Amino acid sequence: MKFGVNCTFTDRSTIPPAAYGRAVEERGFDSIFLAEHTHIPVDERSPYPFGDRPASLYHTIDPFVALTAMAGVTHRLLLGTGISLVAQRDPITTAKLIASLDLVSQGRFIFGIGSGWNAEEMANHGGDPVRRGAIATEHILAMKEIWHHEKAEFHGECVDFDPIYSWPKPVQRPHPPVYVGGGEKAFARVVKAGDGWFPNPQSPAGLKPKIERLRELAGREVPVTVLHVGRAEPEIVGGYEEAGAERIVLPLDTEAPDPLADLDKLVALTADVTVTAGREQLRP
Repeated sequence: MKFGVNCTFTDRSTIPPAAYGRAVEERGFDSIFLAEHTHIPVDERSPYPFGDRPASLYHTIDPFVALTAMAGVTHRLLLGTGISLVAQRDPITTAKLIASLDLVSQGRFIFGIGSGWNAEEMANHGGDPVRRGAIATEHILAMKEIWHHEKAEFHGECVDFDPIYSWPKPVQRPHPPVYVGGGEKAFARVVKAGDGWFPNPQSPAGLKPKIERLRELAGREVPVTVLHVGRAEPEIVGGYEEAGAERIVLPLDTEAPDPLADLDKLVALTADVTVTAGREQLRP
């Protein structure tokens, strides 16, 4: 089982992205995933789906800027979005942004995407919130054409462009892995446009049959990373591993008084889990 960290950087974070990324790598985590919101509408009506709404949503730093800062001071840490609101982004400029980040990080980017829960935010970008899932799918497919081909073109319902040149191409070939966030409604998007699945937080027992169904639909071993895992206890981690997940990602708060102390607590916890799991495997 691999362990990652997910967080949000804001203008109120008590540690800068570069220092935090270096600390995460030094402590042995394999990855970090950053959330994205361009803004929160004042007259927002969409319910927040993950419990209490964090104040950090209103102050987020662009995740690609923060990840680029981390790329310059790390060497092994995988750098991901968790998640990027791809339906709100122009696919041509985003394809170049991701290819550039993959280049400067020497092939360490993971593109975690979702269609988003905030309909008003999406509408402010000029898109139809009702169709955000279909828009997200086409945006990913269009970006893959740009990453794959010297002369790229795409003709769909939401994205339409004649042949273009766009460099750089990503270091990872054919492209950085695309992990699709969401529940079972996102399975079709995973199969059609994704490379992996970012399931919503849920129990290992509830996740296992969904992973099996997704892999049956895809006809391949779809990698699964579980975001926002609240507990890293041996039975929880073992359950996710038995369910078929490759990685769990644990949330941390960069606005906390001492983020590094919180990170060290997580290190100790995951170390205990690893040791306990190893002992379980040694039992006759």
